[in-house]
Amino acid sequence: MTGPNPGSWRPDPEGRFEYRWWDGQRWTDQVSHQGQVGRAPLGGAPPSQPPPQPAPAAAAVGDGFEGITGELVDGRFSEKEAKAIANQNTKMLRVRLGEPFLARQGSMVAYQGNVEFAFEGGGASKFLKKALTGEGLPLMRCGGQGDVFLADRAADVHLLNLTNAGLSISGKNVLAFSSSLDWNIERVKGGSIATGGLFNTTLRGTGWVALTTDGPPVVLNAAEAPTFADTNAVVAWSANLQTQLKMSFKAGALIGRGSGEAVQVSFYGPGFVIVQPSEGSAVTSTP
Repeated sequence: MTGPNPGSWRPDPEGRFEYRWWDGQRWTDQVSHQGQVGRAPLGGAPPSQPPPQPAPAAAAVGDGFEGITGELVDGRFSEKEAKAIANQNTKMLRVRLGEPFLARQGSMVAYQGNVEFAFEGGGASKFLKKALTGEGLPLMRCGGQGDVFLADRAADVHLLNLTNAGLSISGKNVLAFSSSLDWNIERVKGGSIATGGLFNTTLRGTGWVALTTDGPPVVLNAAEAPTFADTNAVVAWSANLQTQLKMSFKAGALIGRGSGEAVQVSFYGPGFVIVQPSEGSAVTSTP
């Protein structure tokens, strides 16, 4: 008795999608519908009998994967749809639009659906702060319906959820955040005439934020001991932490990762500090 050919697209036995992948022994959660491949578990038990072999003409209709095999199309790189907002992989964020959100200009690498993008300046006061402080955070507002994929120079992407909390983050490390969060450009407290000013973007409220790091970061608990970080390597910290800018005047003691600047930020109190293993890549701000 000849069984069905292993590994082929067949009409979905539940009728929810056009095709479902039959691996030769059982139905899988890989489906194809209107030319798009995704994953959806079966709602019930698989049929007791193997499915009939579809006619060759029917198998080719709407299936852009016909005749193509390899790791890129075997499902491991398919869109991950388990959560509305989650990492597609370590370098890319996927956001399913419900409420509008804000993202760094130029960070969109792909989208599906009816998505609209608009410039987000944040108002006259934020525009002036960006111009005067150099804390660059060029934003766009993403709205509509669909999925948006975001990335920034192949940096590592990390997702945080805020619940009535605040996060101070370097503008160059902001990838995207929910529009429910309030954001502002604020001066890091503790500066002096000698050390100059340091400005960060502060997010407050309840919502999500995606930040990037140039390499895998370390998260330090400032409550355990006074914590110090290079100004170019520090990515973000709890907004409630007390900060102080410190300058080292020891000749030749280039102790940090800065380009000759012996300036560190010190942190005190309950909270955490995120530090990347790099000064980060240079960012060209969009006017």
